[in-house]
Amino acid sequence: MSKTASEPQLSLEPALLTRIAEALERLAPPAQCRADFTAADAFVWQTERTHLAPVAKVNRVELGLLRGIDRVRDLLAENTLRFAKGLPANNALLWGARGMGKSSLVKAVHAETNLAMGGNKLKLIEIHREDIHSLPVLLGLVREAPYHAIIFCDDLSFDSDDTSYKSLKAALEGGIEGRPDNVIFYATSNRRHLMPRDMIDNESATAINPGEAIEEKVSLSDRFGLWLGFHKCSQDEYLDMIFGYARHFKLEHSDEAIRAEAIEWAATRGARSGRTAFQYIQDLAGRLGQRLA
Repeated sequence: MSKTASEPQLSLEPALLTRIAEALERLAPPAQCRADFTAADAFVWQTERTHLAPVAKVNRVELGLLRGIDRVRDLLAENTLRFAKGLPANNALLWGARGMGKSSLVKAVHAETNLAMGGNKLKLIEIHREDIHSLPVLLGLVREAPYHAIIFCDDLSFDSDDTSYKSLKAALEGGIEGRPDNVIFYATSNRRHLMPRDMIDNESATAINPGEAIEEKVSLSDRFGLWLGFHKCSQDEYLDMIFGYARHFKLEHSDEAIRAEAIEWAATRGARSGRTAFQYIQDLAGRLGQRLA
């Protein structure tokens, strides 16, 4: 049928068409995330793009340089190796004093495990604290991967008005799907129960049943079968770290001078820790004009 002269003609400006197309694109569901697990042995989860960004070079310290944490080092290394071999293993919570090598240990154990397995079969995926709510999406992505993966969250903790810990509880244990067999979760925190003490005390004081309120708050840490405590080091342990770094990096300085300077360095900062020790070594290397290879 031919159009008559009285029929209206539909004409849309290009700019309007562009706006309509952009609006439809925003309404469309996001494309399924694909990850190239062969690109690297470590990744950072970017929740905005639902993307695993490969890390070309991981900022890590060699396992042999981590001193004063021998017991927890061995426990985490054994747990990780079992997991990489497909054997049962536990989620791990590394908690305690700041600067004592919690996150460094996770990264070092990951590297040593891959070395022992003869390849990059074990992947390390870092998820930021503020992206915990997207953990189910990440688990769904990794579930089908032909690799084992450690999902790692550094400095994990929750404040009084934060309810995302409930999502983490369901993702780790208790959800209908459960944690994938090829995934394990490692987290570091300064708090043993991942929440401030005043938050737990407030719940206890205001709840009808204080015991149930406390159980609700601390049950998240129960999802971690392996609790590894990191405590402040003694002066002997601190100096052992210092001399271990100095020998490893071949710093040409007398033992007497290193000892005196390291003690003074810790005193001015009011703390002895692995982080403090490495900061002194960086200062010493800079003064000596030597690079830390």
